[in-house]
Amino acid sequence: MASWSSSLFRRELQLATRVGGSALVGVLFFLAVVTVIPFGVGPDLNLLARIGPAILWIGALLATLLGLDRLFQADRDDGSLDLLLMAGRPLELVVLIKCLAHWVATGLPLVAAAPVLAIFLNLEPTAIGAVTLTLLAGTPALTFIGAIGASLTVTLRRGGLLLAVLVVPLAIPVLIFGVSAADAAVSDPVPFLTPFLILCALTLIAGVIGPIASAAALRFSAD
Repeated sequence: MASWSSSLFRRELQLATRVGGSALVGVLFFLAVVTVIPFGVGPDLNLLARIGPAILWIGALLATLLGLDRLFQADRDDGSLDLLLMAGRPLELVVLIKCLAHWVATGLPLVAAAPVLAIFLNLEPTAIGAVTLTLLAGTPALTFIGAIGASLTVTLRRGGLLLAVLVVPLAIPVLIFGVSAADAAVSDPVPFLTPFLILCALTLIAGVIGPIASAAALRFSAD
């Protein structure tokens, strides 16, 4: 089981990094969002520092949406999804491995780029560390939630717009507690640990519900 899981993880990681350059495209889109918003807000550095965590989280959410439509679509197009369904392996475990590989290829580069992009928003070192930590804890939840939308739209040729409509409302709680935890790190009256633990709990819940719901949707689409 371990060798099969590691082989599947390496395969999915190679596909995620090879198809469309997902990691580079996501980071570039993340960069575009973070650099464009300050032009609309204006040159007020204090305002940028105050809304900086929210800008980074919104950019990470939008960048995550870019590659989600390819999470199961490529496997369905080349028949790999049918083979996975007939292989007798737990489909929930397959979806979990695919989500983890997708996050390592697309979500982890966003977390790595966040400290550099935070400098553009005049964030203090404490705020930069808090935003990076919350993104590290929260972006896997975005991937697991996105997997549900990707599995529901896998039969659609151009399901990217519908995928965004499905995923964004479900991702709002993650966004709220991610931004709240990052803001709490630089606001003394508000404790950092409470929203951060809730964010971690949301990621764990998404890690359980996401693969189960996605596997059920994939089985339904195959019937």
